[in-house]
Amino acid sequence: MPELPEVETVRRTLNQLVVGKTIERVTVNLPRIIQRPDDIDAFAMELAGHTIIGVERRGKFLRILLDGLVLVSHLRMEGRYGVYEQHEEVEKHTHVIFHFTDGTELRYKDVRQFGTMHLFAAGEELVSKPLLKLGLEPLDPAFTVAAFREAVGKRTTKIKAVLLNQAYVVGIGNIYVDEALFRAGIHPETIAKTLTEAQLTVLHEAIVATLQDAVNAGGSSIKSYVNGQGEMGMFQHQLKIYGRKSEPCTTCGTLIEKSVVGGRGTHYCPKCQPLK
Repeated sequence: MPELPEVETVRRTLNQLVVGKTIERVTVNLPRIIQRPDDIDAFAMELAGHTIIGVERRGKFLRILLDGLVLVSHLRMEGRYGVYEQHEEVEKHTHVIFHFTDGTELRYKDVRQFGTMHLFAAGEELVSKPLLKLGLEPLDPAFTVAAFREAVGKRTTKIKAVLLNQAYVVGIGNIYVDEALFRAGIHPETIAKTLTEAQLTVLHEAIVATLQDAVNAGGSSIKSYVNGQGEMGMFQHQLKIYGRKSEPCTTCGTLIEKSVVGGRGTHYCPKCQPLK
């Protein structure tokens, strides 16, 4: 958490709030957030004077585009951005502040302190870590059934673990894997290579539909997620399976069960998602 829908919502919000703003200076209060360059003074100096021209997303990463530079930001567990007036009190756990020439500030707050930032010359970020070996984008036109089949159809591990692996398909975390597998009627422990062509097609459609519905709802606020304007997502009210252990399935009434797959808590309906 946040997963693709939450990061996409933050991206859209930041595009409304910070595009066209010029960075006057940068304050770094927690140096380990900055992964590239390894000198926080160099990081701040490189960004000073540059203007934000757009915000894009790759998987769960934000790509903040500036004139000649790209800042790759991963929110990890609880990272969040917010835009403030410079006179507003700086909240606890605010680790990086981008001071703009118009008197506003983009602040990065992270209670868990797991977030990262990498600064690149424009274009270098796509051929360098952490974006180098990411898989298919599930909301991109290139995410076809054929491409999905090629990425996951021959894997010998459980389908849930495959979908959580960002080297195959990006952005789908624990919540949305459970939801998509439920929509597709596929048990999370099914070995990926045993899925039929029909099952892969249905699962592909379920992934796209689940993520698009979540994006339209502004993501899911399960713990502390809010967008760049401090607003909660609403998709948690539409969840059919995730977090509903021992509750009746909305389709058949069977009690939802929970197990562990790939080290993650996993919810499924034993009747709607039989393990064959």
